[in-house]
Amino acid sequence: MSYTIADLQYLMARLRDPLTGCPWDLKQTPITVVPHTLEEVYELVDAIEQGDSTQVQQELGDVLFQVIFYSQLASEQGSFDFSNVVNDIVEKLLRRHPHVFPDGSLTSRRTSMAPDDAAIKARWEEIKQDERRQKSQHSVLDDVPQALPALTRAMKLQKRASQSGFDWRELSHVITALRDELEELEEAIALGEAAAIADEMGDVLFSAVNLSRHLGLDAETETRNASKKIERRFRFVEQRCKETGVSGESGTVDPQLDLFWNEAKAAGL
Repeated sequence: MSYTIADLQYLMARLRDPLTGCPWDLKQTPITVVPHTLEEVYELVDAIEQGDSTQVQQELGDVLFQVIFYSQLASEQGSFDFSNVVNDIVEKLLRRHPHVFPDGSLTSRRTSMAPDDAAIKARWEEIKQDERRQKSQHSVLDDVPQALPALTRAMKLQKRASQSGFDWRELSHVITALRDELEELEEAIALGEAAAIADEMGDVLFSAVNLSRHLGLDAETETRNASKKIERRFRFVEQRCKETGVSGESGTVDPQLDLFWNEAKAAGL
């Protein structure tokens, strides 16, 4: 038997049935579900990056269930339901793709060549600007979500500012700005001012994200990749410690650990 979206909606409604539903599901609110949503999305990202299609399929189901869950909660409150969610996203995508759906309907098709990427991007931004005005958003930064991961949000803010002409034009200027922030951090460290150190450290990270953006890289992705690399190498060091009887202790520095680390690097980890 193959289940459908309708079956999933029915299952969710059953879980929330006041008389026969699941006690845990009945206690949930949109706020309490948020941590689970974030966890499911991160698990999906992990599966995608690992190239595990079976796991991707399962994790997509978990993410879809989150959408159904929020829709059920909203339906109970009389706010909206799943059909409204689907309608809104279809309307938005039709509106934002006039180069595919010329008259804004699902059945319309263009009769000429597609515009180039630059023209599509420019039109996309025009449409989003119109949407912001309709929402009474007066700044290009207004709809950048506060809850985004810090590096992702920093890059998004920088991109929005750049669209308004607020940006470095030369890569060398971006690198100089990062060096300046590092010098200011060193000065704060020398003075021992905790608040200034924290503030300058933030500026260094923000500038590093800006350099990543100018290099055409995604800071969040590259930081995740760097973390994975460090994890691989540290696991190698742990294994070598077990094999050789070396015991790394907190507060001590064992030169052997550096040798193991260099072995990991030489092995391409």
